[in-house]
Amino acid sequence: MTIQQLEYLLAVDRYRHFAKAAEHCRVTQPTLSMMIQKLEDELGVKLFDRSSQPVKPTAAGIKVIEQARSVLHEASLIKDIVKEEEHSLKGPFRLAVLPTIAPYLLPRFLQHLAEQHKDLDIRVQEMQTAPTLVALQNGDIDAAIIANAPLEPNLEGTLLFYEEFFCYVSRKEAVFQKSLIRTADISDERLWLLDEGHCFRDQLIRFCQREQVKLHQAAYHLGSLETFMHMVEGGYGMTFIPELATWQLYPEQKELVRPFAIPRPTREIYFVTRKDFVRYSISKLLIEHIRDSVPEDMLRLKVGQKLV
Repeated sequence: MTIQQLEYLLAVDRYRHFAKAAEHCRVTQPTLSMMIQKLEDELGVKLFDRSSQPVKPTAAGIKVIEQARSVLHEASLIKDIVKEEEHSLKGPFRLAVLPTIAPYLLPRFLQHLAEQHKDLDIRVQEMQTAPTLVALQNGDIDAAIIANAPLEPNLEGTLLFYEEFFCYVSRKEAVFQKSLIRTADISDERLWLLDEGHCFRDQLIRFCQREQVKLHQAAYHLGSLETFMHMVEGGYGMTFIPELATWQLYPEQKELVRPFAIPRPTREIYFVTRKDFVRYSISKLLIEHIRDSVPEDMLRLKVGQKLV
């Protein structure tokens, strides 16, 4: 049994297709299939049901895959420990960032960080909270930037900053004339809101004390904040945007921004890793650059703000 065989095993489990797994591992399909077959012969058990399409792990295969994932993660820590002893920044660092954070935070620090530290190889992917936490626990990513502290026992987070929510209101809406928005002012039927699964949506629904929201865009799925902002600018409805987004707006766009009345909904932004994470040099560097990149008053919870 080899590390390489376990890597092939996880690739087949991930893609549920031998050809795609081989492409991911940069080997030929016959080579990958042969290595999986040798592993099955050694263990004396079938790991995948090849008769189904897509292929799926057998009951024994599920248990072996789970253990293989743990073994590969522990093996990767050996290399990370050596890199950390040398304070090395080399090697890929996989960072997941929420879609409601990435467009507004990453441009503030990532390019500057890369220019200062040529050895860094940060690979960013946007992911929603639930798959991000699964990817962290499985070792598929090294760290994540999410909203609110993680509750999972094998994860730990470092608070980066606090971020307030704002309303973005069309000039044609009656509430555009108000300087502050109260939850009672929000019309569900005229609200552009992200799909379920976004913590950004869940936090605001809780704050507005709405168990269900009757969205007028019921047929509009997979919308982004930027899309909804353009809809508002086009003259219809309102949406919610995070504080960092307001710093990217043109003057005419800023005219559409309205703060909430006190208490103002605010989220915590965390840098999260597994508890057995060892590459502290990179995490410390990232945390410092992120904190330096946001307005100073976002580093503390202000009077009138309420965590959601």
